[in-house]
Amino acid sequence: MGLLVRSYTVGHTPAGTSGRNTKRQVAESLNKTGAYSVVRNPLYLGNFIMGLGVSLFAHFWWMVMIYVLVWWIYYERIIFAEEAFLRRKYGEEYLRWAEVTPILIPNFKLFKKSDLRFSLRNVLKREYNGLFAVIVILFVFECVGGYFVKHKLEIAPLWSALLAAGFAVWIVLLGLKRYTRVLDIEGR
Repeated sequence: MGLLVRSYTVGHTPAGTSGRNTKRQVAESLNKTGAYSVVRNPLYLGNFIMGLGVSLFAHFWWMVMIYVLVWWIYYERIIFAEEAFLRRKYGEEYLRWAEVTPILIPNFKLFKKSDLRFSLRNVLKREYNGLFAVIVILFVFECVGGYFVKHKLEIAPLWSALLAAGFAVWIVLLGLKRYTRVLDIEGR
C-alpha cells in the first residue's frame, strides 16, 4: 500500500518537486492537487505504510512500536524543515493550503484531480529502489524467521524467485535510468 501511495504521488508530480533533497530544499511549485490535495506529505505517508508493513511482517508488537517511534523522530524534523521552507517561499498561498490539508492522515473529501496525467515512466524512474528494498527486507525477515523456528537456513523457492525477479527488474530499471533517456519525460 505504501508503494502504491508513493507511486500515485510520484506519477502526478512535476519536475522540481517531491524529490529526495539532501543538500537544500527544492520546490519549483507548490503541489496542491492529486495526493497533495488530501495530505501534505503523501510520500512520507507512503514511507510510513511501507515500513509499517515490514515491521508487522515480523509479528512482534514491540518492533512495530519501535518502528513508529523511530519514524516519527526522524520524519518530524524533516517535515518541520520542509514546512518552514515552504512558508518562506510561498507565504500566504502555503498557509491557506496547509490550514485545511492534514499533515499525515488523508482527508479524501478534499481531493482535487492533478493537472498532470499519471506517468508510469516517472514512477519506474523514481521508485524502483523502494520496491527492491521492500523485497530484500521481507526476504531477509523470512530467512531469519525460518532459521529461528527450524534452526536451519531454508529458503523457499517462492521467496528465491521473488528476490531474483525483483533484482532483475531493479537492474533493468537502474540501467534504463543511468544509460538511456527511455524513462525521461519532459517536465517530470
